[in-house]
Order: sequence, then structure tokens, then C-alpha cells
Amino acid sequence: MVLGYVILYVPDVPASVAFYERAFGLARRFVHESGAYAELETGATALAFAGETFTPTAHLIAPSRPEAKAPAMEVGLVVEDVPAAYARAVAEGAAGVVAPVTKPWGQVVSYVRDRDGFLVELCSKVTP
Repeated sequence: MVLGYVILYVPDVPASVAFYERAFGLARRFVHESGAYAELETGATALAFAGETFTPTAHLIAPSRPEAKAPAMEVGLVVEDVPAAYARAVAEGAAGVVAPVTKPWGQVVSYVRDRDGFLVELCSKVTP
């Protein structure tokens, strides 16, 4: 079994995809012509976006909103330069949550919230 994708359910798929392209530099892998589903390149596992009413299980999800607490999950993006990635994300409209900090094990970690209220961790690789 492999993790193929993670889907964020959002009110406006094209706007969310455009935000992730600007704020995090991710490239489009696939965008459905309806605009209701899209995937971004993130390595082996795609980061996908679907309209909140796109799936028959839509009634099972609680929508994420910037003014509410973030859902009990996060998107983790590993980057070479965490301070630069954090600054870029905030400059493009992400809400800064935790500025870059070095953890005792040497990893640099920061957090922002995207335009839809999802928590995004920007971090360096963990080196054993």
C-alpha cells in the first residue's frame, strides 16, 4: 500500500491551487476541466484539492475556514530554506502562525495557515 494523495476540501479549487503555486512554488500535476478537482506535484504523493461538494462523502466533512480553528491535521512541506519559504508564504497571503525555529534535534520548523485555514508546516529534513 502507498499513499497516493492527500485531498484538501476547499470552497474554490482554482483559487486554492493558485495560492499554493504562488505561496509554496508547487506545480500543477492535474486540473480537471470542471475546476472541481486538482493535484499539485509534491513528489511521490500528490497534494490534491476538491470542491467541498465534489464527493458523495461531502456530508462527512467539516469545512475548513480561516476564522475557525485549524482541522486536526497539517500539510508538511520539506524545504531547503525554511525562513525564505515562510517569508514567501506570508508575503503571498498565508497567515503566519509560528516563525521558523530550530528544534533540539536540529530540524527547522515553521507554521502558516493557508487561505482556507489549513495548517501548513514548512520544515527542513530531519537528519538522523
